[in-house]
Amino acid sequence: MKIEGVVVKELAVHQDIPDADENVAKSGFLMEVLRDDDDLLRKFGQSTFTVAYKDTIKAFHWHKKQDDLWFVASGKAYIVLHDLRQESSTCGTTETVTAGEGDYKLIVIPVGVAHGYKVVSEEPVLLFYHTTESYDQDNPDEERIPYNDPAIGFDWGSIA
Repeated sequence: MKIEGVVVKELAVHQDIPDADENVAKSGFLMEVLRDDDDLLRKFGQSTFTVAYKDTIKAFHWHKKQDDLWFVASGKAYIVLHDLRQESSTCGTTETVTAGEGDYKLIVIPVGVAHGYKVVSEEPVLLFYHTTESYDQDNPDEERIPYNDPAIGFDWGSIA
């Protein structure tokens, strides 16, 4: 079941055409990750970049004020979302999304949805995320939940 308010935007990969290609063994690609006319980012706060390595689990946290928009640029991640919003029709629902190299997506994670991920590739995961609020070190909008919280009950060991 999809969680109310979570949006997964499949990204189109376009062949990149180098200006000079006589010494290029493999050409690159480009994609539009987030556009102002997507209507996915209700307000810009900041963009952040993080790197994580095979078998790393970074979970769970959630926000009271900000939406997150995640883009896995390389490697592969198994992303786990859990709806904590009492007023939501999908409260208590867990949703999983895989993303990364060859499976490019932008994932919109609304306020009140706990989220985390596990790196499942040999290559590191390069994760860019955009938020609707800037990080405030004195008053961070980040509530933590243990990755193995029994109320969520997600089995991270089941992910290869």
